[in-house]
Amino acid sequence: MARKPNYDFERKERERQKAAKAAEKAAAKRPPVNDEDASA
Repeated sequence: MARKPNYDFERKERERQKAAKAAEKAAAKRPPVNDEDASA
């Protein structure tokens, strides 16, 4: 018997993956942060 689709979970997973990819692209665009500035 096939499983019942969990549309809400699948949609949230797609959005989470899309957000992670967008954050990764944004981090790549940003200039590197010094260690001293990050700890302050």
